[in-house]
Amino acid sequence: MARPEAKSGIAYGPNAGHITTRRELKPRPSYAKSSNRSEHNTFVRSLIREVSGYAPYERRIMELLKNSRDKRARKLGKKRLGTMRRAKRKVDELTNVLAAARRH
Repeated sequence: MARPEAKSGIAYGPNAGHITTRRELKPRPSYAKSSNRSEHNTFVRSLIREVSGYAPYERRIMELLKNSRDKRARKLGKKRLGTMRRAKRKVDELTNVLAAARRH
């Protein structure tokens, strides 16, 4: 989304509104969540995945992928995760899991 132009101080028009200065916000920890992939962090995540396994919707997506129903898998992922971007990422992750399982 493009940032709006500066406010003009006039009550009407495309840049209507009181002139303010933009606050410089410090980065939130959640923004760095995916980039924090230290060796220990990766190990802990893999261990948790190994112990807890996959959620029922993830197992269903994997079943759809086995049957070459990629579009249906993405659609289910979108329904469960909320956005298409998250769904695509999840489907790619589970596709890699299936590929690794086939290799072993």
